[in-house]
Amino acid sequence: MPETASPRLFPLFADLRGRAVLVVGGGAVAARKVEALAGTGARIRVGAPALEPALAAAAARGELEHLPGRFVPSWLDGTWLAIAATDDAAVNRAVAEAGEARGVWVNVVDDAALARVQLPARVERGPLQIAISSGGGAPMLARLVRERLETQFDESFGALAGLLARHRRTIVARWPDTAARRRAFERLLAGPLQGLLRRRRHIEAERMLERELAPAGDAAPARGSVALVGAGPGDAGLLTLRALRLLGEADVILHDRLVSSEVLQLARRDAERIEVGKQAGRHAVPQEAINALLVEHAAAGRRVVRLKGGDPFVFGRGGEELEALRAAGIDYEVVPGITAAAACAAYAGIPLTHRDHAQSVRLVTAHAKEGPDTLDWAALAQERQTLAFYMGVARLEVVQAQLIAHGRPPETPFALVENGTRADQRVVQGRLTDLSHLARHHAVQSPALLIVGEVAALAGALHWFGAPPLGASDVPLANAA
Repeated sequence: MPETASPRLFPLFADLRGRAVLVVGGGAVAARKVEALAGTGARIRVGAPALEPALAAAAARGELEHLPGRFVPSWLDGTWLAIAATDDAAVNRAVAEAGEARGVWVNVVDDAALARVQLPARVERGPLQIAISSGGGAPMLARLVRERLETQFDESFGALAGLLARHRRTIVARWPDTAARRRAFERLLAGPLQGLLRRRRHIEAERMLERELAPAGDAAPARGSVALVGAGPGDAGLLTLRALRLLGEADVILHDRLVSSEVLQLARRDAERIEVGKQAGRHAVPQEAINALLVEHAAAGRRVVRLKGGDPFVFGRGGEELEALRAAGIDYEVVPGITAAAACAAYAGIPLTHRDHAQSVRLVTAHAKEGPDTLDWAALAQERQTLAFYMGVARLEVVQAQLIAHGRPPETPFALVENGTRADQRVVQGRLTDLSHLARHHAVQSPALLIVGEVAALAGALHWFGAPPLGASDVPLANAA
């Protein structure tokens, strides 16, 4: 092995209950090490001429013993583990050498060559711990890995570990064969148990596990669940962590047409994908059929993700789908997504509210069911508010005419954001009186969000994503002043 290579360390979790652990140093670094030792049951001793405030307070409460003064080898007597955490290299070396002579494990902070034991970067979820080490050669890499794991393992893993630990004897008795136990665990962890824990429904999770542990003849048939997940407007980087986890666990994904391929690529590779998207003038799958598919797959014991563009509860018919699931007795959860108004406006450089221009925002769907127009145009035409119209490409002339007819000034700024947050995003900017003309000239297509209000004028100055907005100067207008 080259001398520069880090050693291959043997990973080990130590039971420190009742054992003496010495921390040499009284500053902030030593305080962090003492904090890491808290809860282990160790008898903590801190040796230093003086202690920083948090350590001094802990000593006053009797949570640790303070050994005042500079390090002397006798501090190691009866010690099982020592940590040298001073800013004095000579003192740290003295601790390491004294520990080597006494057969005491010593960790030296930021000095892998002197240390005989290293303290790994850790991810803690209750009784579940994940330790990461680079062998001391690249501590920043270990921290980076820890940060990534922190996002993948939420608090439900701690609750799950505690739940399984409480039932360990019953689990072993139920499946005494190791291979059968492993298969049972894979089936159990693939089901809705962890989803219940994520939603803090601990009693239901306990009962579910107890049903699984019942004798085979008493076990209830497996039943799946549905998660309504907001996919955002297209940029996969805008997915929430919970959405990403659920996509990795799904057996079946029912997705809208507007869900981007980048988002779908993050899903579990072998998940069944079913497009149920709707667009103006072409309803590929009626809503009633979508509801039936959700119930059918969940009732068959599958984990279903209903993946919706934007947010499930903002013009996403999420409420209708939950009503169908509840009526069928299907377990469900909802994961919000970034709705198009927030995301498209942000990527176009348009603040939806602004102290100088708009004190309120209205989210409006320009696509209504068959029947008369029920929008309150007089209220929508009021100034000093921002209007965000969803699904409005086919009705731009109506929106323009109604707003002007009800008193919104014709020179009111607007912005049309097509394919917002995606690589092919386009923004068309102008005056309300030119809205339909500009949209036709630039052949704006769905999906596009219409923003009306004084804040829309800021798109030209504040744009940061993609090309600058297209505007009136890009085309001769039929009704330009």
